[in-house]
Amino acid sequence: MIVSFLVVFLFASIFPFGKASAAQDPLNIEADAAILVDAKTGRILYQKNIDTVLGIASMTKMMTEYLLLEAIKEKRVKWDQQYTPSDYVYRLSQDRDLSNVPLRKDGKYTVHELYEAMAIYSANAATVAIAEIVAGSEENFVKMMNEKAKKLGLKGYKFVNATGLSNKDLQGFHPGGTNEHEENVMSARAVATLAYHLLKEYPQVLETASISKKTFREGTDDQIKMENWNWMLPGLVYSYEGVDGLKTGYTDFAGYCFTGTAERNGVRFITVVMNAKSGGKSTIEARFEQTRKLLDYGFSNYSLKEIYPAGYKLKGKSTLPVVKGKEKSVVIATKKPLSLVVKNGEEKNYQPVYVIDKKKLTSDGELTAPVKKGEKVGYMTIKYAGENNYGYLSPEMENNAKVDLVTTKSVEKANWFVLTMRGIGGLFGDVWTSVVKMVKGWF
Repeated sequence: MIVSFLVVFLFASIFPFGKASAAQDPLNIEADAAILVDAKTGRILYQKNIDTVLGIASMTKMMTEYLLLEAIKEKRVKWDQQYTPSDYVYRLSQDRDLSNVPLRKDGKYTVHELYEAMAIYSANAATVAIAEIVAGSEENFVKMMNEKAKKLGLKGYKFVNATGLSNKDLQGFHPGGTNEHEENVMSARAVATLAYHLLKEYPQVLETASISKKTFREGTDDQIKMENWNWMLPGLVYSYEGVDGLKTGYTDFAGYCFTGTAERNGVRFITVVMNAKSGGKSTIEARFEQTRKLLDYGFSNYSLKEIYPAGYKLKGKSTLPVVKGKEKSVVIATKKPLSLVVKNGEEKNYQPVYVIDKKKLTSDGELTAPVKKGEKVGYMTIKYAGENNYGYLSPEMENNAKVDLVTTKSVEKANWFVLTMRGIGGLFGDVWTSVVKMVKGWF
């Protein structure tokens, strides 16, 4: 008994429970999983259980948005394209217990109308309609969702429908190949990675995601007011400066979720909270309260700063040897400034690293003349040496924090006489070196 007490006492003294908990989650984010990401580079600035696979509810619709915008870009679908609801879409649209805009069975709706209903109001039947437009059926669309997730390099995901609803709520119309008890699931890392690609490849998504309120089919008998479920948008109850997206979600299975994004002073963050709570309770407001904590931390502690200027030369590595040139070397430097979102006061924790393109070099590590001024020979990236290095959403994103290395002047090719004399000089130099070594060997 005494021994057990002493063990517990010593353990508590070395690893205080309260302090350990605070160290693990200094922001005290009440959610099953959460993440804060620099939207430009994909660098993780805060994380909590980011690889745990959880329910995502209507955050699913970000993948539906991605696939629709891709289809628009590739001209497989047009914004003004007309759609008449299928029996399933019509029936689903009449369920007002779900987020929906009621659709007429014989009505005609443009892709753009349906897209706005999905992106602003999270309308579920409109989302299934988009799936049918893009892929012919929701079943085919789900296959596309999972294939795209794989192509984007997501880890920890499974899509079973286009909306994020629980399959049991789909009135027996859940997509083929799935069962009525399945749910869409992802990790917080995967959700943030999807948001990263959506914002990077289709930034126009924010034009719609940022709309606080709009009337569906305004001026008709079917008009219905749509208020964005993202209550952090301007004019809504949890308005937060800079927020302009992205997607909320809720089901009994997933709890209250939210993928947010905000921009201030050239800095954009992506946030994800999954099954958010407030004071231990699951409430609709909790997802915005926890997101506010993440954004407050990000904007208070990080800013966009120029770490290294254009023309920066790394000491000891600022030249490359040149063969067959009038000069035997050339100076290299950064083409543009390297600016990053960094934690205040941590600029010195970012060390430069040169990466030279080996395809540009001979087997002896030399450039071959002629060399043009401004020729790209590699890139400079940075290595972070500070605390809480959470890395990036994926390993390849490390390359986002880089700037080209270029030559600072031209090096013309030497004429045949110079090259011949260098060859002769090199020959005699080798002979002389051999003689010296031989003589040294005698003594």
